[in-house]
Amino acid sequence: MELYYKAINRQGKSIQGRVEAKDKSEAARYLRTHDIYPIKISAETEQLFSRFTSVSRHASSNDLVFFTRQLSSMLVSGLTLMQGLNVMKNQVQNRYMTEVLQGIITDIQDGRDFSHALARYPKVFSAIYVASIRAGEKTGVLDKVLTRLATNLEKSRELKDTIRGALVYPIIIVIMMIGVIAILMFFVIPQLATLYASMNVKLPWMTQLVIGISKYSVVGAPIVIVIGIIGGYFLRKWYKTPVGRNAVDGTMLKIPLLGLLIKESILVEFTRTMSLLISTGSLVVDSLHQCADTVSNIVYKSAMIEVANRVEKGVLIGDAMAVNPIFPPLLVETVKIGEQTGKLDESLLRTSEYFEREVDQTVKALTTTIEPLTMIILGVSVGFLILAVITPIYGLLSSVK
Repeated sequence: MELYYKAINRQGKSIQGRVEAKDKSEAARYLRTHDIYPIKISAETEQLFSRFTSVSRHASSNDLVFFTRQLSSMLVSGLTLMQGLNVMKNQVQNRYMTEVLQGIITDIQDGRDFSHALARYPKVFSAIYVASIRAGEKTGVLDKVLTRLATNLEKSRELKDTIRGALVYPIIIVIMMIGVIAILMFFVIPQLATLYASMNVKLPWMTQLVIGISKYSVVGAPIVIVIGIIGGYFLRKWYKTPVGRNAVDGTMLKIPLLGLLIKESILVEFTRTMSLLISTGSLVVDSLHQCADTVSNIVYKSAMIEVANRVEKGVLIGDAMAVNPIFPPLLVETVKIGEQTGKLDESLLRTSEYFEREVDQTVKALTTTIEPLTMIILGVSVGFLILAVITPIYGLLSSVK
């Protein structure tokens, strides 16, 4: 019979197609002999059904945390890796994650390492995740590595939720403010302008200003939108260049409070990830390069790569960091102490906890600053518009009396 398959080829690219086979097992064996690693094999009816029932084709951070934490608990309790994976395959709710786990189980049954099987799904398991698992396999402490990974993933998720939660309220207020002003400018003010013109009313300066802005907004809105789209397109292309990336990322770090939050968030992830990698036995230079790959800010990415290059030439990590002022003195001194005592991973972990507390304080300061500032801007803007609308009406009523 004809079966549909979704798979990954030897280059790691996702592919799909059809294959003739008696059953799914035969189809899987045929595909693997051609260096095609199946993720899912289904009949035509199953394929059609999945198109309508499938909601998500990716694994969320919650799915990954759940998988890592549960698998580590199973290994600690004495289950084998294969037993744990089979149990997890039946526990996860995300259908895509189930397909991934089935692919991992198949790979291990074919004699591949757990880390090698994970590496075939880079959208789910990051390079750092795979490197940690590989180190855990070599040292025989896979259960401990999974536990540490789960803790790191949970803390990373909590950090993102904290930052996201602090910015949600101001963003909602700004969107509402823009919506209210847009409704007034595009619908209310033009009608009032027509009314005032028919009554030959002398308008105060603020009303004339608002009517003028409204008139040009209605006429020029399409032009502004087109210019904005074109400008955004070229700005995005410019940002992808080294000059643009350095300019934008460097400017972001200089913004009061927000720049500090970005710095502290990067340092939290950097110290926590470095601690994890070093504790699993990864080389310092490799760990630095892997940390650099996870950082989106090009300024810090370049700084980490520079530190890795210096360490590769024989310079101590603390001394290599001290050259660049982007690394705070506290981090530099902590790393130096960790190197001297031979407990660099523990020193980095304690430093990450310190930066986590600093992030919490910065988020509170940012929230305390943004919320009243947003309310003041909203109050002044709406108040100005109301005064501009009401003042001519009040003048009419006064003249009638």
